Amino acid sequence: MRIASRGLLALAAALAIGYPWLVPNYYLVYAGVLTVMYAAMATSWNLLGGFTGYVSLGHSAFFGLGAYGTGLLVTRLGVPWLVALLAAAVLVTGFAVAVGIAAVRVRGASFVIVSIALVSMMNLLVQGWRSLTGGSTGLQVPSPFPDLHRGETHLVFFYLFLALLALVLAAWWFIGRSRFGAGLRAIREDEDKAESLGVPTAAYKVAAFALSALFVALAGGLYALWFGSLDPIFVFSILIGSYMVLMSLLGGARHLLGPLLGALIVAPAGEYFLVALGETQIHLTATGLLLILVVLFMPEGIIARFTRKRDTGSIPEESAGQRLEGAAR
Repeated sequence: MRIASRGLLALAAALAIGYPWLVPNYYLVYAGVLTVMYAAMATSWNLLGGFTGYVSLGHSAFFGLGAYGTGLLVTRLGVPWLVALLAAAVLVTGFAVAVGIAAVRVRGASFVIVSIALVSMMNLLVQGWRSLTGGSTGLQVPSPFPDLHRGETHLVFFYLFLALLALVLAAWWFIGRSRFGAGLRAIREDEDKAESLGVPTAAYKVAAFALSALFVALAGGLYALWFGSLDPIFVFSILIGSYMVLMSLLGGARHLLGPLLGALIVAPAGEYFLVALGETQIHLTATGLLLILVVLFMPEGIIARFTRKRDTGSIPEESAGQRLEGAAR
């Protein structure tokens, strides 16, 4: 079984790498870029939501800050795009630490409300600071590859987003097998008991919050360099955060490949309905309806439904008590 699993993973990786060369046109490459971008973002969100159980609808704030941070460093200061991408992600991570210290003090619905308020504040700030950000008209970011035509640019960014996805998956895998990951799962099962056993719950939650924001910010920065035109209404939209949650829940938030599976379903479906139905709000309604159905009838996701497992990858199933005791040791 282990050999078969590794063979399937190798085949999936080969298909992902060869995807741009297997499809007949650049539009499908563009759709592939969107799918891989959302897969990376959903897996990044899952570093917080999947391990701790804290549901954030406000991660689009970090996506937007990563996008605008990268764009402003490139356009205003002339910083090389790769340096700008990394610098913006580091700055957003620092901001996330400050926000996380305050945000993780609350739980449940209160945490969700705080995360939504963060997106709204960032949206208003970016739109109001016209002299720096361009306000509601947005920000134009020059392509880092001016000699390539648009289709070739899609090709390059497909692999950049794919590399980011691989990095996030590796981080998720290592955390899932670490003492830090055990502590996060203990928080998810019973935070008060975990704290009474000596798990530094506040520090662990802030660390997960910041690490999740780091990867989402990197995705935002790559989006700015790829798409070239930033609209504050879109990049600071609750819809982006909802997509991350939906993809993770649909595939299975407690599984390594759950968000990836969800992204492979939701992102192409959203693009199809957008093309088929035009610029209407029907696809948004469908997204909300799908989220409701998943929460009601498949709360543990597709992977859990078919495998009957409740935790990550190949990690052996443990009881809540075992997780708490392991995190405390």
